[in-house]
Amino acid sequence: MGRAGFNRKTAYATLTMVLAAEAADCDVLWLVKGPIQAFQHHRGITHSFLGVPFLAAATLGFVYLVHRYWLGRRKPRPGFSPPRWGYLYTLAVVAALSHLLLDYATAYGIRLFQPFNWRWYSWDIMFIFDPIMFAVLVLGLVMPSLFGLVDQDIGVRRRGPRGRGAAVFALLCVLVLYGFRDYQHRRALNAMNSVTYNGATAQRIAAYPYMVSPFQWLGVVETANFFQTVPVDSSTPQVDPHGGSRTFYKPEETNVTRAAKASYYGRVYLDWAVFPYVQSEKLDAEGKGYLVRFQDLRYDYPDFGARGGLGGFVVLAPDLQVEEQGPNSSMPKWLKTLEPPLPN
Repeated sequence: MGRAGFNRKTAYATLTMVLAAEAADCDVLWLVKGPIQAFQHHRGITHSFLGVPFLAAATLGFVYLVHRYWLGRRKPRPGFSPPRWGYLYTLAVVAALSHLLLDYATAYGIRLFQPFNWRWYSWDIMFIFDPIMFAVLVLGLVMPSLFGLVDQDIGVRRRGPRGRGAAVFALLCVLVLYGFRDYQHRRALNAMNSVTYNGATAQRIAAYPYMVSPFQWLGVVETANFFQTVPVDSSTPQVDPHGGSRTFYKPEETNVTRAAKASYYGRVYLDWAVFPYVQSEKLDAEGKGYLVRFQDLRYDYPDFGARGGLGGFVVLAPDLQVEEQGPNSSMPKWLKTLEPPLPN
């Protein structure tokens, strides 16, 4: 965005926009408090509309300090235009909003209206990392430099910052990619709505993207008695064209699962999860109680393996008191050796 023209209006435009576009991820500092707190606050207030003006102001304050430090160290080079602080604040707001758009497009979601509304919002059209978009943006930055080398060889001199046309073209390609993926997402959902699942009618459906192909989707269905994940081909469109569906019958609610869901991690996880699937098992070790696993079926991609993605656990004593809890990444080694139970 800086190269698309904003960097021609004032000094520090690119620096301000880069920092403001990344500022929302300062919520990673919650890791100091622990993995559950980090999970609870990730993509929260810093990823909301209310947080944007404050992040923009903090970014501008940092850039101002850099500016004062720079002036104290050396004189500005000839042709240096003084920074326009009001305009830079506007750029910081635009850049911070771009972060919200990128995260909103993924399945993880963001809390756009926190603290007034704690609901998670997601567009579900982009994988957490999209190599096509990444390649387009990198080319938009690199190609002008390569052409600049050619210009030097033939003696052509250009005035002003280089790369505006390539940057605008890259941003337009990103918008086209978003529109195309949204169209394919709608086709996948329409295809899922047109079929029944094991003779049952779907109560809720969703489709989640894969990393590369815009035509391949992970469909998730909820009926009265079970969940089902199905591959969807939006180019045809077809649901489960090669018989790769998986059925997860809803486990019976017990005192064990209720205790796990009432734990700190259980409350945080269920607040975020869209298709939560909770399984419990009795631990064989002496003096141990129960292990309860949390999984969100929107991340039941085949490549994620039996444990699923972005899951967690709660260990309960025989009297159902919480002994250990957290995301799978913090699971103790002795628990990692246990194979997850197969879906019911």
